[in-house]
Amino acid sequence: MKSTNYQDYLIESLKNPKEAAGYLNAALEGGNVDAFLLALQNVVKAQGGVSDLAKKTHKSRTSLYKVLSKKGNPYLKNTNEILSAMGMHLAVVPG
Repeated sequence: MKSTNYQDYLIESLKNPKEAAGYLNAALEGGNVDAFLLALQNVVKAQGGVSDLAKKTHKSRTSLYKVLSKKGNPYLKNTNEILSAMGMHLAVVPG
């Protein structure tokens, strides 16, 4: 019987936009920006990787790696804190 690596299974399931949105929303619900960024990294990997994302966003791979790093997105952390203080939260929906 062949076993499947969890990370491989996760990445394969996140290729589905509805699964990816649900996964990102679950990460957002906890309010932990680091957990959300890790989840976002997994979704980016599943959806073609940083190189593909760079082409779609017209941003450099280097800038995207910085944005997706733990230290790289203070805007997201600030936004999350502001929304949380007002009893709100971010949500992700498939396009």
